[in-house]
Amino acid sequence: MLIFDLDSPCASVRLDAMLERLKVLVADMEAVQAGTTPPSFSDDVPLLDDWRDTETYRPVWCLTGRSSGHPLLPGAGRMIITSDLHLISRDGRFARTASRWYRLGDYRQVPDDDLDTELGAGRKMQ
Repeated sequence: MLIFDLDSPCASVRLDAMLERLKVLVADMEAVQAGTTPPSFSDDVPLLDDWRDTETYRPVWCLTGRSSGHPLLPGAGRMIITSDLHLISRDGRFARTASRWYRLGDYRQVPDDDLDTELGAGRKMQ
């Protein structure tokens, strides 16, 4: 969220970063629409294994799973909740969230109650 005033320009590093992130997402969505490789897609996108699409405490669809190779969340097999889910390939191999692409490994077969425990108290799944 960004606080702004309608009566004056909003020059902000944070706003610039938000706009850039959205432009990259839009460019990726337009490439998917055209049937071409999205500009931000590469072979080294993070792997999300043992994943599941889910609604979390946020009112949007996200993915949960064990991340490896994430640029901001280091480690292998680290349980995460992604940013908002925008695209997922029909074959379940790739997903695009608000922030990045993920390669998808195995789909999660355990109940959400087990996931609540792994993510910790205060992160209640609906």
